[in-house]
Amino acid sequence: MKKRWVALGVVAALAAGGYWGFQVNKYRLPGLLQDWRDPVQDNRPVVWQQGPAKAPPSPPGGKRPPNIILIVADDLGFNDISLNGGGVAGGIVQTPNIDALARQGMNFTTAYAANATCSPSRAAMMTGRYPTRFGFEYTAVPVQFAENMAHGEGVGPLQPIFHGDLITPDIPDYPDMGVPASEVTIAEAVKAAGYHTLHIGKWHLGEAPALQPQAQGFDESLAVLGGAAMFMAEDDPDVVNAKLPWDRIDRFIWANLRHAVTFNGSKRFHPKGHMTDYFADQAMTAIEANRNRPFFMYLAFNAPHTPLQATRADYDRLPQIKDHKTRVYGAMIAQLDRRIGDVMAKLKEQGIDDNTLVIFTSDNGGAWYNGIEHLNAPYRGWKATFFEGGIRTPLFMRWPAKIAPATQRADMTGHIDLFATIAGAAGAAVPGDRRIDSENILAGSAKREALYWRSGDYRAVRAGDWKLQVTKRPEQARLYNLAVDPTEKHDLAASDPQRVAQMRAMLVAQNRDMAKPIWPGLIEAPVRIDVPLNAPWKDSQDYVYWTN
Repeated sequence: MKKRWVALGVVAALAAGGYWGFQVNKYRLPGLLQDWRDPVQDNRPVVWQQGPAKAPPSPPGGKRPPNIILIVADDLGFNDISLNGGGVAGGIVQTPNIDALARQGMNFTTAYAANATCSPSRAAMMTGRYPTRFGFEYTAVPVQFAENMAHGEGVGPLQPIFHGDLITPDIPDYPDMGVPASEVTIAEAVKAAGYHTLHIGKWHLGEAPALQPQAQGFDESLAVLGGAAMFMAEDDPDVVNAKLPWDRIDRFIWANLRHAVTFNGSKRFHPKGHMTDYFADQAMTAIEANRNRPFFMYLAFNAPHTPLQATRADYDRLPQIKDHKTRVYGAMIAQLDRRIGDVMAKLKEQGIDDNTLVIFTSDNGGAWYNGIEHLNAPYRGWKATFFEGGIRTPLFMRWPAKIAPATQRADMTGHIDLFATIAGAAGAAVPGDRRIDSENILAGSAKREALYWRSGDYRAVRAGDWKLQVTKRPEQARLYNLAVDPTEKHDLAASDPQRVAQMRAMLVAQNRDMAKPIWPGLIEAPVRIDVPLNAPWKDSQDYVYWTN
């Protein structure tokens, strides 16, 4: 009851400024209410549980199970990795440490995100199932966020569509939007096999206590529970900020996010320094604490997702990048790469590098709203589209004891296969009481016929070399032969209607087994395929409407 009165008090205070004052401030309500409920406290030390002082003897006839670290970047563009496409700002920003994961291990060159936005992709990584199988179709956002997007500016003649009629009492509160507790996570699977399980970084799979990492199989969790956080305080003397005035997502983020983390469900507190540095430092400390027992670590950096914030030292190293936002973004990438290198060096220092499987990926492609061109080159499309730029993702696996360096594989795989692959390496059981879409790709090539994506009426399937995208706005089918047209420039739908019909039938069959979304997609927003959000509108520009 007290919390309800506090919430009403905040609303009343905003309304006291009059109608226009309330309109200006109402989208700040999520952050303000959270500050009332859970004010951010001063930094405090994180104490990781200590494993054995000495490594136990290896089991008879074999080595101890491998340590496993899953590193996930947030909104990393395909071209942000210098190994892939050259790097940010025409190659000025190199990523030698991320590149080394591929060069020293296996590069899956035809790997896909499970979705074109973060929450569903992460749900697939954690469960080994298409997230639509259990109703996790859309990225979890507060209703106010959808309203903020809907009542903003359009793109030329393209206006966002808000489905206010879908707001019913059945919609779960934002903290309850997450992976249901009935799902089996990879943390639960490997924990049952004797692993100590650690989560560091972004979660975005539910903020209610029953959905937080420590309730979903992780022994310890240092978390940003929501979709993003401030990397540093906006007014920190060591930060360089780049705000994006054309982007309503960015405006919502700056108004509502805080520089805050939580440890094992604690009250929020300020991390020390830039979030990327903080997560890397904590990962290194946790590695040292667990060096003598098998551990699984999910290290989910929130870089380079907005808000764009770099340390002044990293920003100052890139004076040759003249565009301010690109320089900040490039500095964030350089910092991320350097700190991943530090984590890898810690494994070697602790003598466990050889028997540690390190997996690196990104949750989806680079974002159109950043206003930075060529993030996903050479591919078309962005985050929130099922063009290759939105869903083609890096997938590198390094395990010196088992994987030969400089290995490449081209079988069709991705996030969906992380569950079975990690379980296989750990000797953990895969659930037998439900449909698991995941395959152990370290045991051999993926055998599936096709991969599928869905967000509302926007759907896609890749079968062999062929890919079909179907949209409602515009009402269109797009067919591409990726063997000869990997950048999706030549739509063959009109010239091959039989194949379109066959692949449409595959989508229909796949979707028969999917669940009703746990929460609805309230907003449909236009995304232009070939230009970022801040580019001027031209009548010839191709677009899709993305539902969330």
